[in-house]
Amino acid sequence: MSTFQAPKGTYDLTPPRSATFLAVREAISAPLRDSGYGYIETPGFENVELFARGVGESTDIVTKEMYTLTTKGGDQLALRPEGTASVLRAALEANLHKAGNLPVKLWYSGSYYRYERPQAGRYRHFSQVGAEAIGTEDPALDAELIILADQAYRSLGLRQFRILLNSLGDKECRPVYREALQTFLRDLDLDEETRRRIEINPLRVLDDKRADVQKQLTDAPKLRDYLCDACKAYHEEVRALITAAGVAFEDDEKLVRGLDYYTRTTFEFVHDGLGSQSAVGGGGRYDGLSEMIGGPELPSVGWALGVDRTVLALEAEGVELDLPATTSVYAVPLGEEACRVLFGVVTELRRAGVAADFAFGGRGLKGAMKSANRSGARYTLVAGERDLAEGVVQLKDMESGEQTAVPLTEAAAELAKRLG
Repeated sequence: MSTFQAPKGTYDLTPPRSATFLAVREAISAPLRDSGYGYIETPGFENVELFARGVGESTDIVTKEMYTLTTKGGDQLALRPEGTASVLRAALEANLHKAGNLPVKLWYSGSYYRYERPQAGRYRHFSQVGAEAIGTEDPALDAELIILADQAYRSLGLRQFRILLNSLGDKECRPVYREALQTFLRDLDLDEETRRRIEINPLRVLDDKRADVQKQLTDAPKLRDYLCDACKAYHEEVRALITAAGVAFEDDEKLVRGLDYYTRTTFEFVHDGLGSQSAVGGGGRYDGLSEMIGGPELPSVGWALGVDRTVLALEAEGVELDLPATTSVYAVPLGEEACRVLFGVVTELRRAGVAADFAFGGRGLKGAMKSANRSGARYTLVAGERDLAEGVVQLKDMESGEQTAVPLTEAAAELAKRLG
């Protein structure tokens, strides 16, 4: 046992389970890559103020959950708790919005960090794949992202997830609703911290998960009753486009998400097989975020899907991904000369795109064949001194058990042909 262990609330990804995480990342990103989204990667830490301005001073993320540090030079940094603010900052810094081709469509994958109580489905270090469409206000973009996420989940075999949809209005109509909501909330029996939140961002109170709070919110004013005509029309177009694409969703008038930058469209993907941590992903439109962090007006929309929670959702549904074998051919040399010869064959196979491995360490036939079985290889190549003297290697089909001698010079080509 090592002296050290992974920090509390984190995890290590090790084979074979790590292959599932890689497959999930690939499945989520594949529809994005096919839809004009380019890959972006940002640092694991940013200036604290980026998240304070963008994510929101009143959010739990900023007030309670960020990992912060002070550099030797006195800079205040934070491990990134979410991806959108970082991606938008990077896009602005690189002037991607000035290239003349809006929206700027980007996707990313990485690790994020929040200090919160660890529990099933909630970690202090977690993985997400995200997408952002920057610089264009268009309900078709909102619909596109929702449809692409639905496509990604279904390609993995998930079926028991739901899409929740709402509109948060904009700077024209939300202030009126905010005032009405504040008036209602001030009369409730709430703790001091929640009362402070009423004054900073009352919509966040609607996102409170405590049963005693939710019970008091039954008669809270509904945002839909305060939406301006433009926001109503925008939301109805998003709903119509999603419906026309055959994607089912549920209207959820209490859905506000946990970040302050959302406007108009907001949505969440939930899986009821995950218990209290049912959200597997979510996102929405954030038309004012660019200005919040010092950029120009750039209406944008995006989402982030949790890789960890998607894996848990697959396990909850009993879905087993059809993962390709990590090894197709396993070479077992018997003797020093065979070691040199078969190593050359393995190198040739790899250059031809065949997944091949080798029995390192000079093990005997029995131990090496056990390793071949564990590798999942379809074929095993075995050669000893007598085989080399005859210019052949033994090719064994690990499924049928059939073993045949093939000329050494033709071994790589024969395997490539059999594996298609």
